[in-house]
Amino acid sequence: MNDVHFPSNRRTGRLWLAGLAVLALLGGAAWRGIDAQTTTHAAATITSPIAHTVAGGRDSYADVVDVVSPAVVTIRAEGKAKALPTEFELPNDDVLRQFFDRFERGPRGPRAQKQRALGSGVIVTTDGYLLTNHHVVDGADDVNVDLTDGRTFTAKVIGTDQPSDLALLKISGADLHPVAFGNSDRVKVGDVVLAVGNPLGVGQTVTMGIISAKGRSTAVGDGSYEDFLQTDAPINHGNSGGALVNTTGELVGINSQILSNSNGNIGIGFSIPANMAKRVMEDLRTKGRVARAQLGVTVQGITSDMAANLGLKQARGAIVSAVAPGSAAERAGIKRGDVIESFNGQPAHDTNTLRNRVAEAGPGTTADVSILRDGSERHLSLKLDEARPVRSARRGDGQRDGAEANDRTALGVSVTPLTPDLAARVRAPKDVHGLLVRDVTADGRGADAGIRSGDVIEEVNRQPVHTVEELRAALKRSADKPVLLLINRQGSDIFMTVPLAKN
Repeated sequence: MNDVHFPSNRRTGRLWLAGLAVLALLGGAAWRGIDAQTTTHAAATITSPIAHTVAGGRDSYADVVDVVSPAVVTIRAEGKAKALPTEFELPNDDVLRQFFDRFERGPRGPRAQKQRALGSGVIVTTDGYLLTNHHVVDGADDVNVDLTDGRTFTAKVIGTDQPSDLALLKISGADLHPVAFGNSDRVKVGDVVLAVGNPLGVGQTVTMGIISAKGRSTAVGDGSYEDFLQTDAPINHGNSGGALVNTTGELVGINSQILSNSNGNIGIGFSIPANMAKRVMEDLRTKGRVARAQLGVTVQGITSDMAANLGLKQARGAIVSAVAPGSAAERAGIKRGDVIESFNGQPAHDTNTLRNRVAEAGPGTTADVSILRDGSERHLSLKLDEARPVRSARRGDGQRDGAEANDRTALGVSVTPLTPDLAARVRAPKDVHGLLVRDVTADGRGADAGIRSGDVIEEVNRQPVHTVEELRAALKRSADKPVLLLINRQGSDIFMTVPLAKN
């Protein structure tokens, strides 16, 4: 072992000890500096805007659940109600399933005379009003509500609204604990939310996720008013009508649908915004029905090809493909081909947003509509009508005709002038004129754009066409720009764009 020798000279020893003291002082200062930097950094982290402290000091949402769970109920409906379709074909072959919950089948047939549905609901007032989905109680004779404290009440159906898939029920009982409404307009993508309901009949269940998207439309039914909040909070059959709440315990949505190809949760659920639910509830409570406004137009979304054809900077707004005679739109001077840019000063980002804003304005109100026509912006003032359900035109592939006159155009379709006899066969209105599509090349541009056999081409780039020559000339004038077609399909006018430029 090696020894360590210290200086024996006293003076040298004193110098050596003084040196150690200086080093100690310098070292202490250095450590204090590092410690100060660490403290400053920690303080900055603690005071960050995204820092979140849960009430009670727990990393948990138990306090939120304690407040919300007594307001979420189980609904058992029994009657001769017809089940809604549970499968819908989507463009990507996924299956959109409403959590229509469980309908029991009888032992002697495909469906028993008595049907039983299981869903969820949310108490929203201290005197017993609660919200659920229309499809949970549709046609039911008896509706019972089970509370988390073990009590069961017979509920009265105050009213239902199929377009929004909402229903308002009423129970009479004491010591009810409603959930408070939140402002769903303030919800942001990325907000944490909790879904509460009775999935698959296992009992009240709470799951957590985030808001994945806003303003979604699943296009399930005809005439539906949809403005869904999309969430990845796990939800399954039986959650219909249950609560979607934020982390302060406020109701921001009523769970309504799921998107799944496996009949189970895959993280894509849809909830009706609380603001929409509140408006529907008030109408059902005071009037027994929901009154909505309408412009009286058929509109389509603007695609990038349409925007290029119309000279628009962005693919936003809604193009008018038809105007109902005598409607508010016709009285105000709106015409087919106009692009609606805004309604009451709010941008019309898409057709779903526009329809919801018009509906919410209310019948009889005066509205300002900004349109774009031939490159010029115009503002129109109109008085809104009351909306009434309109059955959508049935879609089909049309019928082929054996007419001799036909021509294969740059669209990849075979056309012939529309005669009264042909118009009757394809169910075209008497006032429709143009060229009937007899055949569509499978790998042609027209097929890719969605043109079908039986369609009637009425206009090309806003100009009527009656002959093959007129069609050819119109396509030639379009050059490299996408061509805008007005198509009549079994009585319904739709705009369609076909890119003619080579890839």
